[in-house]
Amino acid sequence: MYRGAGRAAGSVFFQEDTAVAQFYDALNPELRQFIEAQPMFFTATAPGLGRINLSPKAMDTFRIFDDHTVAYLDLTGSGNETAAHLRENGRITVMFCSFGKTPMVVRLYGHGRTILKADPQWSELHQHFPARAGARQIMMIAVESAMKSCGWNVPRMELVQRRDGVARYWARKGDKAVVECWSKFNSRSIDGLDSGIINRVEGGASIASGAGVKAKPAAEKKRSAMAVARVKPSAR
Repeated sequence: MYRGAGRAAGSVFFQEDTAVAQFYDALNPELRQFIEAQPMFFTATAPGLGRINLSPKAMDTFRIFDDHTVAYLDLTGSGNETAAHLRENGRITVMFCSFGKTPMVVRLYGHGRTILKADPQWSELHQHFPARAGARQIMMIAVESAMKSCGWNVPRMELVQRRDGVARYWARKGDKAVVECWSKFNSRSIDGLDSGIINRVEGGASIASGAGVKAKPAAEKKRSAMAVARVKPSAR
């Protein structure tokens, strides 16, 4: 049984005499240092009605701008669930967990929005991230609260090698293939929500080869599981 329940900033959940979770109004030096040391993170979003999405992220794509603002560079994959969910309600949770000697889990709760190459903020923001082929959008997140917990159930593991297959795949395929993927597989979520990527690409010069890309007719917007499986890479 937990006692001392409450979610105000600085509140702690207790199990027996050991603190296992603490809430914060913003990032602090301890949380920032922990986040910056992790080789990967996870994002979770959900529509009002429909499937919850959970995605692993890595490749040095997360940045902290200040104690209330973070962002990550999103690469093109077989789906665009996060963008569609953010467009509908903005809610997002980002989780970092230690697989090393010292156990810890940090969650960031907030609201996010997408920044595309067609948006005026892109150039200024993109310079903070490494150049990656297949870059699709930047997810800007306003952090409303953070939580630190023990992470005692997370196993210890060693990082053997970082993967860069997504970026290498799109570097080989080229910009035209990237935009075709947006049109065919990234314009709608699994549940049919509009991700906004096609309309906003058409509204500005996202990339030169993006000109003239049209969204699918309504009858074609629902993707089948087989269609998703045919796209590589499969990461979202």
